[in-house]
Amino acid sequence: MRPDPLTRGSERFERILLASEGRPISDSAIQLVIELARGDHPSVRVLSIARVYGVAFGLPNPGLLPNKQEWDQQRESVRHAIGRLKRKGLEADGHVIGTRKATKRICEEADLQECEAIVMAADRDRNRLIGDMLWEQEPQRVRRRAKVPVYLVVD
Repeated sequence: MRPDPLTRGSERFERILLASEGRPISDSAIQLVIELARGDHPSVRVLSIARVYGVAFGLPNPGLLPNKQEWDQQRESVRHAIGRLKRKGLEADGHVIGTRKATKRICEEADLQECEAIVMAADRDRNRLIGDMLWEQEPQRVRRRAKVPVYLVVD
């Protein structure tokens, strides 16, 4: 049984994934990662998703891919988070991935990097029927699908 991520007590993690489904990584999410990090060499993987909007007639369409400005915004967000984490003495690295399936890729990244927890900025929870249609509810879908505790930071 995994720990309840709503109770922030004595949980500390050696490897943490700080993820974003495309929104800027908030300072409060970075602060929570700093609080949750423990060990001699805690490490943080920062991941941001550049949203791919779909396919046309079953084929990739360049008009649906993220443009240069969207890629640059995501890279800057990751760079900012890594800089703050390194200033606090944490080992941090990260990258940006383009995908239509953010939940799946975030959970896969957590498994590949052997992360013990995921931290994400999020909007407030919505009705699940409506929330399944909204991109902004991606952190809640990650929380339902992930095998590790997911900490959502609502600003």
